[in-house]
Amino acid sequence: MPLTGKALRLARLSRAGDGRYLFVPLDHSVSDGPIVSAAGFPELVTDIAAGGADAVVVHKGRARLIPPAVLTGTGLVVHLSASTNAGPDADAKVLVGDVEECVRLGADAVSVHVNIGSDTEAGQLSDLGAVAAACDRWGMPLIAMVYPRGPRVDDPTRPELVAHAVSVAADLGVDIVKTVLAAPPERMAEVVESSPLPIVVAGGGGTEASLEAFAASALSAGCAGLAVGRRVFTSPSPRRVVQQLAAIVHGPASPSETSRSATSSSSAASPSSASSSSPPSSSSSPELAGAL
Repeated sequence: MPLTGKALRLARLSRAGDGRYLFVPLDHSVSDGPIVSAAGFPELVTDIAAGGADAVVVHKGRARLIPPAVLTGTGLVVHLSASTNAGPDADAKVLVGDVEECVRLGADAVSVHVNIGSDTEAGQLSDLGAVAAACDRWGMPLIAMVYPRGPRVDDPTRPELVAHAVSVAADLGVDIVKTVLAAPPERMAEVVESSPLPIVVAGGGGTEASLEAFAASALSAGCAGLAVGRRVFTSPSPRRVVQQLAAIVHGPASPSETSRSATSSSSAASPSSASSSSPPSSSSSPELAGAL
């Protein structure tokens, strides 16, 4: 890929440079209400960044509340779509920002939500196409969160529907697509095979599998990464969960693992300190095993 603004921003979305992604969405505060106290928000983002997340996803107002130093090694994705669960149709998404203001915020990417099968699908598709055009003008990567969701969707995890959602993203000019994990999980490989785009799988609380098993299923099917929000910010140890997910997504040499190794080495003279800085493996982690 030639050196362009979009290429540089896309490269910053994968901290390890391996083309894999761990995104932590924090945009739930628009749809659901506060996810953390006002005072706790900077600390939450700090923990997520220190844990090794490749990027956080927030709305434009929250982006202004993040201390710049926190994001020196973590990407900023500004979400442009919104709806609330208090509205008449939670699946109806509208645009609440534009690409130009995200450039001014220093965003590494923008994201747009589209629900295929919703009553307002046509408007959402139109919005996605318009944002894609603006992203091309500004050199901004576009992440589309495309889900089969609405009154005409009987099973949102049906592989054919998930593949259709991913295809829509590719056809309308998206760079990375976020969608659901197909069921059964092994059929997600068919979705990946059909897609020219990297696929990031949403890791919301709907699955009964442990977070570790969920991550393994997605990556073994060929997905490029994970987007895990609710199961991070509702955890008593968000940083630990992100560290373990980063190790799964990027391997043991992920940024979070490297950071912990450096910390451990610097405190090697103190056995108790070295012991406390080494987290349990993901296979024995209570955060991953129980984060549903």
